[in-house]
Amino acid sequence: MKGKCFIFVLCLMATTALAQKPSNFSGTWQFVADRSSNVGMMGQMKITETIVQTNSSLDVTSHAFYMGKDDESRTHYDLTGKTATNESPMGGPSETVSKWEAGKLVTTWTGESAVAGGPKVVRKETWSLSPDGKILTVESIRGSSPAIVMVYEKK
Repeated sequence: MKGKCFIFVLCLMATTALAQKPSNFSGTWQFVADRSSNVGMMGQMKITETIVQTNSSLDVTSHAFYMGKDDESRTHYDLTGKTATNESPMGGPSETVSKWEAGKLVTTWTGESAVAGGPKVVRKETWSLSPDGKILTVESIRGSSPAIVMVYEKK
């Protein structure tokens, strides 16, 4: 009987570990270029992300300052698994589908190619928080290209 109880407790612990609570990204975040990688010219930008999150959505207002110019954009993530349409960072509409995986937000962006008649462009974006909730990491991978990793500190 003790063996069965031990196995039951072990299974319960494993299930609890797998069913991690989704992260809460709400707040204001400042881009930290020197902690990021493969960001190219974005490393020279001052970027502030303001995030509002509910159980069903995550809305990001991004303010960037580069070469004396301000730019503001908005992105809406549907956290229920439904498709949302967003403007891709390179321009043009993209269909986005978000899901939770072990406390991380994983979004697949699918958009048209920059080349007329080219294949669809698919990019996987993964958001995660440090254990103390003070560092936001956004990793973006397209095809076999190296990941772009953007690191933000909570303000």
